[in-house]
Amino acid sequence: MQTSTCRLRPLAAIGDRLGRVARFAWSGWVGLAGLSVLAAIWQVGHETYGDFILPSPLATLEATIAILGDPEAWDILAETAARAVVGFGLSTLIGTGLGVAAGYSAASMRLARPLLTVVIGVPPIAWIVLAMIWFGSGDGTVVTTVLVASTPLIFVGAAEGILTRDRGLDAMARAFGAGPVKRLMTLGLRHVAAHLLPALVVSLGVAFKVAVMAELLANIGGIGSELAQARANLDIATALAWVLIAVGGLIAVEYGLVHPVRAELERWRTAAQPWGIKR
Repeated sequence: MQTSTCRLRPLAAIGDRLGRVARFAWSGWVGLAGLSVLAAIWQVGHETYGDFILPSPLATLEATIAILGDPEAWDILAETAARAVVGFGLSTLIGTGLGVAAGYSAASMRLARPLLTVVIGVPPIAWIVLAMIWFGSGDGTVVTTVLVASTPLIFVGAAEGILTRDRGLDAMARAFGAGPVKRLMTLGLRHVAAHLLPALVVSLGVAFKVAVMAELLANIGGIGSELAQARANLDIATALAWVLIAVGGLIAVEYGLVHPVRAELERWRTAAQPWGIKR
């Protein structure tokens, strides 16, 4: 009996995972509906202002397909995505580590709040100019700007997660003999995830936007340089096409990297829903 139960457990885990993947894929219909509404509003703006101000969604889509037909365009997209992801990855490591550490220390949080206000208050374009002076026109400029723009958001999410943890559960774990590391891994990080993962989603969007802006101002290749060239040629359709490509890259990274991790760490949310399985 025990042997058959042990054999069924891996199958049940695989079935549960496949079910969550299927639900995640099915939820994409809601996103498509929202994009359809955006396309309808876009079409109204096109009919109101004309092609020169706002090309139609269909014309922009045709320009996007034409750009993606060139293999060089994929290299440009990969260049921008790599810079944004590297900066985002560094922001995640630094912001999460410092946020978790500061969350356990009230004095550290009081010290960090004015510093965060200063860093967040500086416009990203100012950081781009400073990074160009410090690192020149290269990848360091983009990565540094993304790092400075994204880290405060991740820091706040991690710190708030630690600050709002259930002290009662922490005390109960301590009473049962759990050490600081065990309590952090089993209780602290699980609670931090509820605050940190939304911050990661926002920070990823910031990373892509800042990366494109840095490329445009520093003229160091990538999607930003293509936007600068489209602006110089007054080619609105091509500019919007590159915007769509940048957004597509963001969506691919977000739903291919961040959301799967979020779904894995927040399985309890599905179980808490009225139609979920109570665990």
